[in-house]
Amino acid sequence: MALTQPTIFTVPEEVASNKLNRKVKSDELISFATQLSVMLDSGVVLSEALDAISDQCNPGVFKQVLEDVARRITSGDSFSSALAKYPKVFGTMFISMVRASEVSGKMSEMLEVLSGYLTADEETRKQVKGAMIYPLVMLLMSVAATGSLMFFVLPRFASIYDAKGAALPKLTQVLVNFSKVLGDAKIMTVVMTLIITGGFGVHYWRQTVSGQKSMDWLQVHLPVFGGMFIDSVLTRSMRIMSTMIKTGVSLLDTLEVMKMSCGNYYFNRLWSVTDAKIRDGYQLSDSILLAPNSELVAPGIIQMLRAGEKSGHLAEVCDKVSLFYEKKLQVSIKTATSLIEPIMIIIMGGVIGTIAIALLLPVFRISSVMAH
Repeated sequence: MALTQPTIFTVPEEVASNKLNRKVKSDELISFATQLSVMLDSGVVLSEALDAISDQCNPGVFKQVLEDVARRITSGDSFSSALAKYPKVFGTMFISMVRASEVSGKMSEMLEVLSGYLTADEETRKQVKGAMIYPLVMLLMSVAATGSLMFFVLPRFASIYDAKGAALPKLTQVLVNFSKVLGDAKIMTVVMTLIITGGFGVHYWRQTVSGQKSMDWLQVHLPVFGGMFIDSVLTRSMRIMSTMIKTGVSLLDTLEVMKMSCGNYYFNRLWSVTDAKIRDGYQLSDSILLAPNSELVAPGIIQMLRAGEKSGHLAEVCDKVSLFYEKKLQVSIKTATSLIEPIMIIIMGGVIGTIAIALLLPVFRISSVMAH
């Protein structure tokens, strides 16, 4: 495989102070790539196409960015150089692929491919977020039900028993005492202070190398969710490789983008060492095998990549691998959901059931208490 020096752009110095250089909604970027592809394919000049698209955009950051990009192109900048002023808006992959398409002269085709990638990646993100939302909703419902019982129902029984000078059942008394603790402003202030302090501590620890390694280790090793995370990262990585190689971006540039997109120390290390091995003359498949954490990529996938390298159809193989991992991710999400549901029901049932018993115990004795 022929090696070329990476052409990944360097961030211009003025970007650091550019207030418009921040992330935008993925839907805006997808719509932009799709519209621009169609307009360029129809023969519209790039600067005019950008003006037309920016006119259609709702007022906001993205509209201002497109207007500035159009001005820069009119002033003589290349499209990729103008986009490179806003790396957080468009992303490394987008800019690298535009730069490659400027060389090949196939910008409209590249934008169409890029639009497809962005759409598929957004769907994957939504699937993963959807799997996270379900247990969160269940947890909130459990907290709301528990809170209403402990703060509104239990105190009524406590007041009745106190008025009659009777002792509450032990289980009920424990929960009443716990609700009093939760309702004590001083105690809760201390607890919240400790929680907030601990949160900041974890946040700053997460910025250290040891913290990053520990948290990222959990990401890939958590039961059920670890497999889901690995599948999502590999789906995105293989999509990136397929999309960028198809549009003429070098393998080294592609790996550079993959490193920045994975968001995990162990995957970043995997792709970094793979990059270094390729520079030393190894093939992609052999480089992955020699890299640390190569177990994150299934042996069968490495064999498919090796076959793609030998046949000269690496991009097509990566596309098939990304589809394989996408289906695997869907199965992982269904598995996670099917496991979370009974677990959450058991937890909610246990908590609410305990409170219900604590409520029923004084009810069974209320007649004798009222008689006194």
